[in-house]
This record gives sequence, structure tokens and C-alpha cells, in this order.
Amino acid sequence: MIEIKEVLRLWLQGRSQRDVSKLTTVDRKTVRRYVETAQACGVDRGGGVDQLTDELLAAVVGGARPQRPYGRGASWQALAGQHEQLKLWVEDGLTLTKVHVLLGRRGIVVSYRTLHRYATTELGFGRRRATVPVLDGDPGSEVQVDFGKLGLVTDPVSGKRRVVHGLIFTAVYSRHMFVYPTHEQTLEEVIAGFDCAWAFFDGVFAVAIPDNMKAIVDHADATEPRLNDAFREYAQARGFVIDPARGAPPSGQASGGAVRAVCAVELLCRRRLPRHRGLPHQCGGVVS
Repeated sequence: MIEIKEVLRLWLQGRSQRDVSKLTTVDRKTVRRYVETAQACGVDRGGGVDQLTDELLAAVVGGARPQRPYGRGASWQALAGQHEQLKLWVEDGLTLTKVHVLLGRRGIVVSYRTLHRYATTELGFGRRRATVPVLDGDPGSEVQVDFGKLGLVTDPVSGKRRVVHGLIFTAVYSRHMFVYPTHEQTLEEVIAGFDCAWAFFDGVFAVAIPDNMKAIVDHADATEPRLNDAFREYAQARGFVIDPARGAPPSGQASGGAVRAVCAVELLCRRRLPRHRGLPHQCGGVVS
């Protein structure tokens, strides 16, 4: 239901079905089916996101995928039952064409397209180890987000020195940065950092480009990362879009802009952090 809500929310914002498919990593035909079902249920594109009630979304789920309430069909479930064997074949370097033949010999008959989607989504097939290019957008439109290690700071409660991480927000156009210091990298701390960033920037960026952080990305992939549902709900509540195609590079590799921002903040904090004791009580700090 969260996936359908995200698709319809972006479509109601005026985005094309092609853009919605790219941002949500949902197939364009599926996006069209969700939209057409929603329109049949009375959704008006000019009416705003308040139309997306739980009752409306339940009706769309029932109309768009009555036989697939969990978003996966019988073929996908059959492949999931062979997950460990598929993983071994892929790790051994077998082509998907050969894997498709071997599955047929086992009595698992699925389309090659479904096998390819499963292999790329669940097994990391075809990943490329490359830096992800990020084009600059308009002012105020996009912000890159990543964690960096700031150094050791004395905890005023325990008296011990603890590692401090910085949740770094970098405006794509101006490269102006906001840093939220924290001892933890949990979902709760990430959301708190986002709220402080919105307060600092005096507004919410239209698109957030998070790097491969575990609190947000449940399954990293070069083209189809799986995002945390709780964070997607937070993004829906605040009204911004997550761009996962650029935000979750394979094997933990960061985008070029995110790497430069993290390196700059880490270098600065190596010089400054030892003079401080304990985390500041304010939301965070700004790095010019």
C-alpha cells in the first residue's frame, strides 16, 4: 500500500508516469495501472494528495492487483523458493540464460524477464562498481544526504570518548552544507536530523538523494534499491521525494558530490572536534 501511495502522490504532484516510474523503481506499466485504477475510484489529479485516504488506497489495491495483494506473483514466489540455489549459480558466474534452463529442468517455469528482475533486485546481478554521476538541479530542488565520521568526543554522561557521526546535508546547487552530529545511525536519529535540516534551511527540498545508509535503504542496488517503508512514510508526510536510483550505489559506493562533501566535513572536524566536550544541544551546525 505504501508503494501505491507513493506512486499516486508523485502523479498528483504533476509528474509524468515516466518520472514516477524512475523515482519509485516501479515498472511503468504498473504505474499506469495504479493511476487508471485510482481514476476509476474517483481520484482527481487536480484535487491534491488529501484524496489518498486508507479507504481509497485499499480500493486501488483491490482493483489493481486483486490476485497479488503483496505485490508479487506466483512466478516471483517460485523463484524465492529457489533463492539459495540461484545465489550459488549467480556467484559461480552462470549466465541468466543458463540459469533459466536449469530452473526449467527443476520444474520451475518462469519468464526470463521475471528471472532477470529477481536476479537484479534480490541477488545483485549485473552490478557495476562505478561512481554515480549526479547532475545539478535548480536552486532549492535537491539535497544530498550522507553520514561521515567526525571523530571522538567525550560523553558528558559516561565520561568515555565515543565516536560521533555527522549526518551531512549538501544542497546540490549551492553546495551549502548542514551537519547533524549524532552517536547513532538509527532511523530515529536520521529522521531527527532531517527535521533539523529542514528547520535550518527554512524549508523542505523537493528531492532528497540519500547515500547507501542502512537506516533508509533496506537493500542496496544500482538501479532498484529497496527503501525502508517507515522512511518512505516520513517522506510522504513531509512532502519530499526520495531519489533512490542515484542514492543507493552498489557495494556502498557514494555519489561523487556526496564523497566530496563527507571528505570536506571529516577533514574540518579532525581539526576542530578535540576542542569540544560532548555533543551540542542545538540541532546541528553549518559548514560553509
